Amino acid sequence: MPHKIGFVVVSSSGHEDGFSARELMIHAPTVSGWRSPRFCQFPQEIVLQMVERCRVRKLQLLAHQYMVPSKVEFYVSESLPGYFVPYQAERFRRLGYVSLCDNEKTGCKARELKSVYVDAVGQFLKLIFHENHVNKYNIYNQVALVAVNIIGDPADFGDESNITSREKLIDRYLGHSGEDPALEGTCTGKPDYISPLDDLAFDMYQDPEVAQIIRKLDERKREAVQKERYDYAKKLKQAIADLQKVGERLGRYEVEKRCAVEKEDYDLAKEKKQQMEQFRTVDAEPMRRPSDLPLQPLAHSASPRHQQPVPSLPQEESAPDSRFAEHFLQENLPAHPLGPCQRATVDQSPPATDPHLNAHLQSVPYDERPLPASRKQPAAAAPEPEKSDTDVSEAPRGGAAGEPEPLTEKALREAGPAVDVLGESLVAGAYSRTWSYREDALLALHKQLMETPAGSPKEELKSTLRASVFLVRRAIRDIVTPVFQASLKLLKMIITQYIPKHKLSKLETAHCVERTIPVLLTRTGDSSARLRVIASNFIQEMALFKEVRSLQIIPSYLVQPLKANSSTHLAMSQMGLLARLLKDLGTGGTGFTIDNVMKFSVSALEHRVYEVRETAVRVILDMYKQHRAFILEYLPPDDSTTRKNVLYKTIFEGFAKIDGRPTDAEIRAQKKAATEEAEKRKKEEIKALQGQLAALKDIQAEAQGNEGPSVEAESRDTQGGKAAPPPAPEVPGSHCLDNLCIFCGERSESFTEDGLDLHYWKHCPMLTRCAHCRQVVEISSLTDHLLTECDRRDGFGKCYRCSEAVLKEELPRHIKTKECNPAKPEKLANRCPLCHENFSPGEEAWKAHLMGSAGCTANLRKTRVLHKAPALPPGKGPAMAKSGTSGSKVGSKIPTPKGLSKSSGRTYTKR
Repeated sequence: MPHKIGFVVVSSSGHEDGFSARELMIHAPTVSGWRSPRFCQFPQEIVLQMVERCRVRKLQLLAHQYMVPSKVEFYVSESLPGYFVPYQAERFRRLGYVSLCDNEKTGCKARELKSVYVDAVGQFLKLIFHENHVNKYNIYNQVALVAVNIIGDPADFGDESNITSREKLIDRYLGHSGEDPALEGTCTGKPDYISPLDDLAFDMYQDPEVAQIIRKLDERKREAVQKERYDYAKKLKQAIADLQKVGERLGRYEVEKRCAVEKEDYDLAKEKKQQMEQFRTVDAEPMRRPSDLPLQPLAHSASPRHQQPVPSLPQEESAPDSRFAEHFLQENLPAHPLGPCQRATVDQSPPATDPHLNAHLQSVPYDERPLPASRKQPAAAAPEPEKSDTDVSEAPRGGAAGEPEPLTEKALREAGPAVDVLGESLVAGAYSRTWSYREDALLALHKQLMETPAGSPKEELKSTLRASVFLVRRAIRDIVTPVFQASLKLLKMIITQYIPKHKLSKLETAHCVERTIPVLLTRTGDSSARLRVIASNFIQEMALFKEVRSLQIIPSYLVQPLKANSSTHLAMSQMGLLARLLKDLGTGGTGFTIDNVMKFSVSALEHRVYEVRETAVRVILDMYKQHRAFILEYLPPDDSTTRKNVLYKTIFEGFAKIDGRPTDAEIRAQKKAATEEAEKRKKEEIKALQGQLAALKDIQAEAQGNEGPSVEAESRDTQGGKAAPPPAPEVPGSHCLDNLCIFCGERSESFTEDGLDLHYWKHCPMLTRCAHCRQVVEISSLTDHLLTECDRRDGFGKCYRCSEAVLKEELPRHIKTKECNPAKPEKLANRCPLCHENFSPGEEAWKAHLMGSAGCTANLRKTRVLHKAPALPPGKGPAMAKSGTSGSKVGSKIPTPKGLSKSSGRTYTKR
């Protein structure tokens, strides 16, 4: 059945101060929600991560009253996009959009609740908000979202078609039929039925504490329907309806109080606070309330224990000073809430004085008594207590006021050995329907065991211990926190004091642990966070008892493989306990071994819950710190295929840090820094050479200006018989650069400044034009240009197999087909980006490959060269001979050619 899916906010494009997108994670009447920055740019976006991969069935948005976006788009994804997680990232898939009303008809005073039915599988949801509707209140052109709600089914990893609800999964594993003919045509029988309690409107207009009580009652109602206890379900339904009215009233008061505080009307705020306190107050002494209260406290028994104030709940279960909810949660939820004729009314009447009614109330267990109504009901009209599932064999045989009800026949058969040892009175208290009697029984047993004199017969001590463990095991399952805590207190005393005091054997300690640890582990998956923490902490504490540690029992339970159908909380608690106890106990004679811990942790890497996988990674890294090479035997080889998995990449990089080796990211950063430094030096060298060449050209031009008169004078002097002066010194190599292409070595009279430009642009076989930015680039550096320099470099990615630049949209298919020719290391071979072939390394090999007849088959420019007369061999021209360079690689000691301006180490643009 689809249900409410929790989520966290991963990112947002921005927010106004005090209106973070994280506010969307809370559903309550007083939440402010998210608000975009003032005068922001559109579209704005928010990315949400759901707590589990699921099939989304319904999305709900509660819009702001006047900061209304014109349109909201929805996108879903299995994982985060590349700018969050660069490995195995995928794109968001667009689901569609909804348009929101401009709210002019309501004067911008009403909020619009928009519900959208979808069918999409994923774990990440992206909302994109478009331009706002313009109105006189929205002076900063903002958009806002008060709340968002996601409803869906958990999705099975691996096959989207095998998606089913929790109820169907449970039925499948228990062997029950998924189709119940008794439920056909009912809401609970419909697989797509969505509970009204999961609707966004419920949380946004209900007091959070009352909403929690209503959900607990609703669970009881569903259980009653499944067990065909329809009278009980009808009463629960009425109680839920009454509580909804109370919750709405409290929610409205809370909003009004906050508005009064914002307006600094503190008298009104105080009044609202008092009204809320009157609604919430549950006191032992009856008190007269205002005439608008819709609910009264439960009737109290004659036991002195019930004259004390109700104990407060832990912080995570209720807010401070909120005893209205405590009474429902601390006590077992009543089996007889308000019936159709007993709806809670505004009047708080004193306790009933009718002797028949009082007698009836005293005979009914405290937890099972109905809520009193303002109109006193005759004794005959009071509903009789229903029989619980554990007491179907016989109804209670009556009990005195202030004492637990006697044991039923079924309970006597079940607890017979314990009754023989501990007495029927104490066991009856442990089996009572009233939680206070159950707690009292455990505390009385604790006192009895503590006062057992030393030297008692061993058999009697063992019998008492086993009977006590029987009651402890039952009490550990109790849903009431004080009873649960009393059971743990008793168990701790038995292990650490009772057994050592009477010098009982390790077999008795093992019996205590083996009987209770499975039930305790089950409680670590409880729906209550406080009970989960209590259970986990006690297991960790118990494992460190010196009496228990040597038995090595608890570690053997913690390394049991996680069940596929186990709850999320249970898996997280088991993994967390394993991690903590490993640090406390280690793997030397404690029950934890390298083999069982690593097998468990590696299997946990495949678990559907992210927190479990994350904890498994931490456990593996901690194990590696202690055992190094032994851990590698349980992991796949460290290669590029394995590192595609983000978890294994994290693990192997963690190993590198532990070993003091640089990680892949650090190696890439070092290579990038070295490359940038080399490029910087190369640019500086070229700049210096260009300056030297300019100076040489100035000297050459000055020498040529004086050359003409000198020749004529020399001729006259020769004719006159006089000796000629020596010729002017020649500037070495300067004139050899004229009419020469420094890339392919071709010399031509047409290679003037403009002629060289034309040659580079169209004909030079060593160069090519980038198809995306139209720059002229050396073919040997085309891949680097596309990845780092091209105007469209963001659209390219590098194939790890062939090392070439591939469009990112084609890269997944390119990698998947495995059709590309693998590249070799740069020291072993060059890689041609045109024909995608590997050839011999070195600078001269590029010229042979790109210009030779047996070379590159994809270089269209070399055809013109092959039809011409052969040019000078590579590296044999005068300029190259004098400079000692090949002339084909940019960055060698050759100046930038005329007609081209240098834009980078290898790329040129036409002037």
